[in-house]
Amino acid sequence: MPASRRQFIRTGFGLAAAASLPLVAGCAAPAAPTSVTSSIAPGAFRARVGAATVTAVSDGWASVPLAEGFVRNATLPQVQQALREAGLPTDQLTIPFTAFVVEHDGRRVLMDAGNGQFGAPTAGRLLANLRIAGIDPRSIDTVLISHFHGDHINGLRDRDGALAFPNARLVVPAPEWDFWTDDARRAAAPGAPGGDAVRRVFGPIAASVARFQPGGELVAGIRSVAAYGHTPGHTAFSIVSGGQTFAYLGDLTSIAALFVRHPDWAVRFDMDAEAARQSRRRLLDAAVAGEWIVGGYHLPAPGLGRIVRRGTGYDFVPHA
Repeated sequence: MPASRRQFIRTGFGLAAAASLPLVAGCAAPAAPTSVTSSIAPGAFRARVGAATVTAVSDGWASVPLAEGFVRNATLPQVQQALREAGLPTDQLTIPFTAFVVEHDGRRVLMDAGNGQFGAPTAGRLLANLRIAGIDPRSIDTVLISHFHGDHINGLRDRDGALAFPNARLVVPAPEWDFWTDDARRAAAPGAPGGDAVRRVFGPIAASVARFQPGGELVAGIRSVAAYGHTPGHTAFSIVSGGQTFAYLGDLTSIAALFVRHPDWAVRFDMDAEAARQSRRRLLDAAVAGEWIVGGYHLPAPGLGRIVRRGTGYDFVPHA
């Protein structure tokens, strides 16, 4: 294992997350363009994408037992076989959390805000790892939110209500806002989780939250890309610089060994499984065709790499 990824795991995720790394065994990484260079700080992995700098920052991880129903349209033995083929444990899942900072055109933009003080004991490390990476949370000028699940928004405010990124403009997808802030719509949606995190985070600051319709440019050359299905307004973000593309895919895919390799499988957290499947196929196809550098909130360490084809599905090849 390259030293940079080993350091990211040890400092950002801890040793428990190392189990996520063998999933690309036997799959050769595509050659990165010469203009893309990577460097490491503890808990973070940094890459150049044209004139932009992209930093993957660990928020830690959570471990959960594997149970029937985690994949809604595959049997437990099928899921265990997929994990076995990837060299992963078949009785539990280690789920990493990784946010991304894009620096471009004088702006410093954070994509998703982590668990904060509200997740697993092994999570909530984003602020500490930002500082270790040399990024003062007060220097973040924009926070883009992909969707409103708690592990993506709880880090915006601590238990006392203080803002983690006090100088940042908060920008969210309008379809996501419209769903989660409407109690009737949320109650009528099968399997939709409660809105406690949404009310706690956004209630006191609702007037200052900017909302966008996915599909346009937001800030510093960063565009929003509709990726609905995981939630009603789930959104990806991309930037093109120097002929290269970086795309933050949010929760387009969870465990890569399951949902990148088997993109038609549905994780139990996808609220509209068919819409999520279509979004996943569309964006993973585009990532392969365009040779994108991709980041994902739950992709294996360091959360930054490439998508390649593998049979009827794909593989995620982490940056070394």
